Amino acid sequence: MIKTPYLLFLGDAHDQLAVKVAKGVRDWRPEYAIGQLRLPGCKGDLGLPDMTLDEAKEAGAETMIIGVANRGGLISESWKEIMLEALDKGFDLASGLHKLLRNDPVLAEKAGKLNRQLIDVRVPQHEYPIATGEKRSGKRCLAVGTDCSVGKMYTALAMEREMKKREMNVDFRATGQTGILITGEGVPLDAVAADFMAGSIEWLTPDNDDDHWDLIEGQGSLFHVSFSGVTLALIHGGQPDALVLCHEPTREHMRGIPGYKLPSLEALRDLSLEMAKIVNGNCKVTGISINTAALSDEEANEYLAEVESRMGLPTVDPYRHGAGRLVDALEEI
Repeated sequence: MIKTPYLLFLGDAHDQLAVKVAKGVRDWRPEYAIGQLRLPGCKGDLGLPDMTLDEAKEAGAETMIIGVANRGGLISESWKEIMLEALDKGFDLASGLHKLLRNDPVLAEKAGKLNRQLIDVRVPQHEYPIATGEKRSGKRCLAVGTDCSVGKMYTALAMEREMKKREMNVDFRATGQTGILITGEGVPLDAVAADFMAGSIEWLTPDNDDDHWDLIEGQGSLFHVSFSGVTLALIHGGQPDALVLCHEPTREHMRGIPGYKLPSLEALRDLSLEMAKIVNGNCKVTGISINTAALSDEEANEYLAEVESRMGLPTVDPYRHGAGRLVDALEEI
């Protein structure tokens, strides 16, 4: 178990999106987020108090979460000094990066000597089966996006919060590092061997009560040439009854690949539904989630109204305005 509360390490993040792991923890487990630690040049900011290691320790922090993600999930050499110092000062370290803390000889040696924990959440904890495609009881909803980092996890968590308020039978199913840090369990999908990815999602969303909803955390995008495989595994392993389309309207190109523009919401709807109907012929697109964080209130409202009119589906920013209308649509299935 990861000891709480947390100091969220933002490193030398080059933009706000790079600290999405830490932001997710702050937004959905604010009681755990005591403060942030940033290196010179860091362009990420959670709005939390900036703290030194000593200040965070005095405030009660037990674990320093590596809350910054970079392309390839590497442990930057520029972070190493502060990570070693954190171990010296009594912190455990937790990370969801592809590069495992435990595999860094310097960190592992220091942690071993001091009896500190190095917690890698991106390590599968089970042996997953190969997918069978057999129909399961219960209902499942999956968020799919025009790109990476457009709000798929936030959409599912906002829907879960609303559904629990309505006393509906629901679970959020984490499939990535941030979701696992928030909920404490799940499948680190992009660390699962390719042949077992869809099977791991079948395992994560087993037979359930007829009125039970699994809200599956989305990953990647069918249109992203780097990460489309995890998205397809989620669709085929999840056998969703409902899809929610997710989009960020100010994005000029696919994240990390400037030569590729984002698809339209219409293209996302059509391709996602085609892939989903391979495993569930009754799957429907039930709503649209727009990440309007970069828009003013007026701009956001105008954009949401235009998309809803064009697409004929309830269109909201569930984090900004609430997920009620997205949940209403699920209740009609």
